[in-house]
Amino acid sequence: MDSVKKAKNRFRQYPLILSKCRNEASNYAKCVLSKDSVNINDCEREFGIFKECLQKTARNLRTKL
Repeated sequence: MDSVKKAKNRFRQYPLILSKCRNEASNYAKCVLSKDSVNINDCEREFGIFKECLQKTARNLRTKL
């Protein structure tokens, strides 16, 4: 049951992680929404920046994604 407890604690951090990366998430969403038909790698740069922010924030909070 310890693993379940750790997972629940990790999930509680997600809103905080996302809120700290709101600008990057917004830029990624704008890119996706600007496309009539989204294809693979269309918003790769924006997604990479968003992903990097999420990972860095999780690392700073000492949690996993």
